[in-house]
Parts: sequence; structure tokens; C-alpha cells
Amino acid sequence: MTQNAPEFWTQAAQQFQQSMTENWSKAVQSLQSMDMGALGAGMPTGNTAPPPEIRFAPDKLKALQQQYMQDVMGLFDQGAGTPATGGDKRFAGEAWGSNPVASFSAAVYLLNARTMLGLADAVDADAKTRNRIRFAIEQWMAAAAPSNFLAFNAEAQKKAIDTKGESIAKGMQNLMHDLQQGHVSMTDESLFEVGKNVATTEGAVVFENPFFQLIEYKPLTAKVYEKPFLMVPPCINKFYILDLQPENSLVRYAVAQGHRTFVVSWRNPDASMEKATWDEYIEQAVIKSISVTQEITGAPSINALGFCVGGTMLGTALAVLAARGEEPVASATFLTSLLDFTDTGILDVFIDEAFVEYREKEMGKGGMMKGQDLASTFSFLRPNDLVWNYVVGNYLKGETPPPFDLLYWNSDSTNLPGPYYAWYVRNTYLENNLIKPGKLTVCGEKVDLHAVDIPVYLYGSREDHIVPIGGAYASTQVLPGKKRFVMGASGHIAGVINPPAKNKRSHWIRADGKLPKTQAAWLEGAVEHPGSWWTDWSAWLKTHAGKQIAAPKTYGKGKYKSLQAAPGSYVKAKA
Repeated sequence: MTQNAPEFWTQAAQQFQQSMTENWSKAVQSLQSMDMGALGAGMPTGNTAPPPEIRFAPDKLKALQQQYMQDVMGLFDQGAGTPATGGDKRFAGEAWGSNPVASFSAAVYLLNARTMLGLADAVDADAKTRNRIRFAIEQWMAAAAPSNFLAFNAEAQKKAIDTKGESIAKGMQNLMHDLQQGHVSMTDESLFEVGKNVATTEGAVVFENPFFQLIEYKPLTAKVYEKPFLMVPPCINKFYILDLQPENSLVRYAVAQGHRTFVVSWRNPDASMEKATWDEYIEQAVIKSISVTQEITGAPSINALGFCVGGTMLGTALAVLAARGEEPVASATFLTSLLDFTDTGILDVFIDEAFVEYREKEMGKGGMMKGQDLASTFSFLRPNDLVWNYVVGNYLKGETPPPFDLLYWNSDSTNLPGPYYAWYVRNTYLENNLIKPGKLTVCGEKVDLHAVDIPVYLYGSREDHIVPIGGAYASTQVLPGKKRFVMGASGHIAGVINPPAKNKRSHWIRADGKLPKTQAAWLEGAVEHPGSWWTDWSAWLKTHAGKQIAAPKTYGKGKYKSLQAAPGSYVKAKA
């Protein structure tokens, strides 16, 4: 006999509730069995002891379970309707909304994701343990989204039907292409070429050694400031993030403001550099670039800028020079840089003694940290935006990602020498030794950042997930000179590369110049200003640049002659 509708829905609801109850128990058990030694480090730790059991705060666990069961039944009560997906862009397309099964699967997934993250917050442990669990769950949930699978992705299915299977064929072609190139395509890389449509500001290489090429740029003004300007970008990426295209090039902007501009273009390390150390990078690259800039221009002192790790290296170099009784840099700009590594944000989940010891044994005496490994790590810090978004678009939908200069740069990875990398993670992220006066000896000198008594401009991005805004601000409490701190909107790259002409985003300045102990306290007295922070920085830099003199007619000087046109050859080497 056919079962009547009320009975069917009642039994279905009971079965659904039972299933979700079982899911809850499995989720709790799964978390409790996590190996905390391997979590975050992503590798063997040498600890063979059984992992400690994860415990939950009873009150939080009970409240979370009650909320979960309430939300589960709420979903079921919606029946054939369209469950809300919370505005999640992965499920925002029309095809998801018009397909009840797909929208229901998305809603159940989002409920489970919220609950799992709630479980992570309910763990009765220290903050680092909770952050590691949360990071692992975020990776797990990002990978498990129904949008990542053709069998569940309503949009991809609709496109396959509409194109009569052509999207699936194109997706397979995209997959084979990406397997051959070794990484997921974030943009159409065939449309970009370094020196042709990125890194195009006119200039010349005027010096090179095994670590870097020094590029001098052609003046765009009849007169330049007497103090030249040197940029030190991060060596974990290529320098042309500062010179993508003319309309968003910080290099070109500085040149247009009348600064005689030089940039360090790092060599992409190969096997010949596998034993290069932090000390060698400081002495043979940062300090050398400062002295060569002085020699070429004849200037007693210069202005310098460090971006990200480039800022950490510049700060270290300035401390080494101060210990030698030298002060060749008149002012310094630090963009999204860490000197005090107390607040390192999400990257802290990877760092502990076991992780660092593993890396030291693996490559501390020689070897290479592969560029693709570094790039993958940073991409998985934002897995939905920088990984799975492209998996879905490229492979399930057969789409070619649109051209985007920043994402082309992001895919152009660089290697790092093992000894340099091992020293860096131990003495900064793990032990935070740079802010401890005399703790480190670099290039034969005791390092003390408190001796770097020069004017500095400090910039941090509000949504930066690599250098948290609190970490960028912490430098105000380390450096003793006159300081100006500015906060910009957006993240690590988009916040920095924000030209005034586009009139996008905002920046915050504190007019009274006070720098309390925390960024939160600083923000209470700060005022939001629309548009780019570049104009504020330019006005500040001009006050430290000296008088204006006639612009040079040629590149280099004396033994430093034009070796090749910018952007040079080092930047074109692939990892």
C-alpha cells in the first residue's frame, strides 16, 4: 500500500535528523583524534607518541549541538524551497537557486562548515592550538565544497548542457595545460611578458652580482631630488609587483615625482646559490645596493623603501650599518613589513620548534625552498579565492581566467636558498630575535634596531593576511626615530598597489601623530581619507629628499655603466 504524504515526511525527517546526529558525533570524534604534532607543520615531527586528546568546553559544545540540530530541522522544514546560502558567492548563481537539490546540498554544506568552525572555537586549549585546528578545518571544508565537484555543481552542469559538452572538453584541456605547467592558472599567462607589458618603466641595469641586479630608471622630470631613492622588494617574489603597468606602477610614480629611482631586482636562485645565507643577502645585496646607489649618484645619503620581507631585510641592514657607525640612509619607508614578529597572523599555524628543526635538517646547510612550494603555501592561506575558485572555473566550467597583471606576477614564483630560509623562520617567526638588542649577530655585527634612529614611514593594510595590521604597526614601538604610520584598506598587495588616479579605497591617518602601544588604540584617533595613501607618502618623502638638481642624462657613472635595458635578465629567470 502506498504510504501517505504526512507519514513519509515524518519518517524522512526522523531519518534526516538521525543522519545529522551521526554526523555530529563523527565530527566531534574526528576533531578529537587530530594529530596536533603534524597539524600546521604539514610534515613529520619525529614525535611517535600518540596525539593528545582534544577536549571541548562543555558549555560551548552543548550550545553548539543544540544550535546545530535546530538549524538542521530548519533546513528540512524548508522542503522543496530554496534554502538560504548566506550570500556565499560559490552558490550565488541562478543555477543554484533554480535547482532545489543543489541549493539544499549547498545549505547543508554551509551549515556543517559553520558547525565545524564552531567546534574549533570550542576546543579547550591555547589560542595557537585552536588556530591550527581552525586552519585545518578551513582547508578541509574549502576542498569539500559541493561546488568543487561536477556531480554537485549546478552551474557547471547547466553550462555543460548549454554548450553540448564543449565546456567539459575545454575543462579537460585546461587541466592538462595546468598539469604541464605545474600550477593552477589564475590568469591567461600567455597574454603577459616581462618587459613587454609588465615591468615596462624605462631604465637600465647598472650593476649586478650573483644576488641581484640594480636597475636605475630614466628620469621623467627635468630636475630630480638630490637624495636618490632605492626600493628593496621581497626576494620571495619578483620586483615587478612595484612596476606592473604604467597606470599602477609605484616605480613610475616615484620617478614622476622627481626621485632618481633605483630598484633591487633579485636573482631567482638556482643550484649555484643553494648555500646562500641571510648574512650574504644582507651584505652582498641590501648593503651593496645602498653603497652602489651612493657611488653612482655621489650622494652622501639616500632614501630607501622596503616592501614585505624586503622591509625586514632593509631594517636588518640598517641595524648592521648603525653598528658600524654608518648612516647612509636618510629616511626609510616600510610597506607591510614585519620587524617585530609577535603578531604574524595565520602564518603562525605553521611555525613551531619541530617545524623549524625539520627545515633546518632538510635545507639549513644547503638546498632550495622551491618557489612553487612557497606559492602554494600562500595560495592556500585563502583557498576559496586563490585555489578552488580557479579549479571550478578552469576545469568544471571550461573557462579561461581573464587577464590580470597582479595574478600573472603571483604565478611567477621564485626559489629561496635553504640556509637563508631556515635562518629566517627561526630568528623571526619562531624566536622573534630581531627586536632583542644584541641577540643576533649579522654580518659580524650585533643587531640593535633601536640604533636605527632615522625618520620612517610605516604602512600597513587593514585586511592583510600575511602581515597583519597589528604586526605592521608594531614597528612603531621598535624604531626610535620620528615616525609616521598610515593604514590602507584591502590586503597585502591590493592595499599597496593602489595608485591615486584610480581613486579607490581609503587610508587612515592620525593627525596628532601619536603612536600608542597598539594599533587598535591608534585607530581610535585616526581619520579615514578617501583614495590612495601614495599622495601622503609622496608628500612625506619630498621633505626628506633634499633640494632639486638637474636630472642625469645617462645611466650609471664611472665604472657603473648600462649593462642592459630594464627590467634586466634576472627577473626573467623562471623557478
